[in-house]
Amino acid sequence: MTGRELLIFEKGYKATKNNFIPKMDIESVNFDTILPKSLQRSEEINLPDIPEFEIVRHYVNLAHKNYGVDTGIYPLGSCTMKYNPRINEVIARLPGFLKIHPLQEENDGAIELIYNLSKSLCEICGMDAFTLNPAAGAQGELTGILIMKKYFEMKGIKKDKIIVPDSAHGTNPASSAMAGFSIIELKSDENGELPLDKLEFAMKEGDVAGLMLTNPNTIGVF
Repeated sequence: MTGRELLIFEKGYKATKNNFIPKMDIESVNFDTILPKSLQRSEEINLPDIPEFEIVRHYVNLAHKNYGVDTGIYPLGSCTMKYNPRINEVIARLPGFLKIHPLQEENDGAIELIYNLSKSLCEICGMDAFTLNPAAGAQGELTGILIMKKYFEMKGIKKDKIIVPDSAHGTNPASSAMAGFSIIELKSDENGELPLDKLEFAMKEGDVAGLMLTNPNTIGVF
């Protein structure tokens, strides 16, 4: 990168004409009847006057400055930055997935797919039940932690601590804390791994409800 890249708001010029919307036969309405003056903007909005092709070039140029799995090796073992095979992207864009909407007519297609997937995951992982409801990694973490919490509450066993490596993603201790657990942070060794002797020592107290450990971990070590 050479020099500072100008922000989109620092570009443009007033001479640009972007009047692409033709006159319409819709009856004009007094804006004050739609939105009270107290909620209206009192000064001009800070949007730059830029031709469409310059906007495209601006963001394409910024995209080329990004470094990620498509441009080189990316060692982080977190859920977000991993490489997703392109076939997965193609499947995710199938109309049956892409155009599904909560307000559309009821159809068993999506429910059938979710049910079959959960049953397959149960068989693969040896579980009794799966939920596909959590929408993101951190929400999935919190769901798992809350399941642990409920399990011990129903058993009448006091377990109020979660073990988290120091290399863990920040959502790991955050999810545990949100569920009401105390955090035991264990320091990784020089190889980025969690020493088993430290793990065994932390477990001796008997009040540990669970361990949050990703594989590979956040620094990419299996």
